Amino acid sequence: MLRRIKIVLMMLTLVLNVSMAQTDSMAITDRLDSIANEQLMIGVDSDYADIAAQPKSLHQQLKTKFIEGNAGFMALVALALVLGLAFCIERIIYLSLSHINAKKLMADIDKKVEEGDIEGAKDLCRNTRGPVASICYQGLMRINDSIDEIERSIASYGSVQSANLEKGCSWITLFIAIAPSLGFLGTVIGMVMAFDQIQMAGDLNATLVAAGMKVALITTIFGIIVALILQVFYNYILSKIEHLVSQMEESAITMLDIIMKYKLRNNKH
Repeated sequence: MLRRIKIVLMMLTLVLNVSMAQTDSMAITDRLDSIANEQLMIGVDSDYADIAAQPKSLHQQLKTKFIEGNAGFMALVALALVLGLAFCIERIIYLSLSHINAKKLMADIDKKVEEGDIEGAKDLCRNTRGPVASICYQGLMRINDSIDEIERSIASYGSVQSANLEKGCSWITLFIAIAPSLGFLGTVIGMVMAFDQIQMAGDLNATLVAAGMKVALITTIFGIIVALILQVFYNYILSKIEHLVSQMEESAITMLDIIMKYKLRNNKH
């Protein structure tokens, strides 16, 4: 009987030891899993920290600051930039197409006029783009008139062509002036909104003041940036206009000399 009791006790002890071992192994497994998860989370956090620590590009920084600014005024500043650039690009394309080799054109006209081929010289001017060719065509159209009338005609038509070259530049200057003005207006309104928030909070909180001033000043920064960009394009356009006007004046003088030589050669005073 005692032997059977001992056997039962031994079996119970063995079962308890096995269950305790299983419990310990499960606890160890859970502990290892938790450690692994913690290390994984630490690795993920470090990855996010590395991503956050990476320096942002200029495009990303500008986009972030644009979003942080007041949406209404930032949209108006962006619209001023788009419209101003549209006028700038249109003028640059027009002026680039108007530019020709004026010296070569005048040499070809001189050659045809010396040969007496006035119609050929007119066709050459008609088939050549730009204001220089148009001025020369006006002079050839009145080649049989007096030299004073030809000079007045060339001067009058030159003024018209100069006005065509400057067409649209007033809109560019408008957007250059309006972009920083919109930025300053956004700054003033942002400051007023910041003081309204301080009044509603009932306390002079530095965080509220800093946040309001930040949003307000961002509009001014972008307005000045837009004005600077458009100013660079505007100065480039003015330089091209000045170059074309000087070409027109030089070609007009050369055209009068060609006509004068033609008249003297043919005794047409």
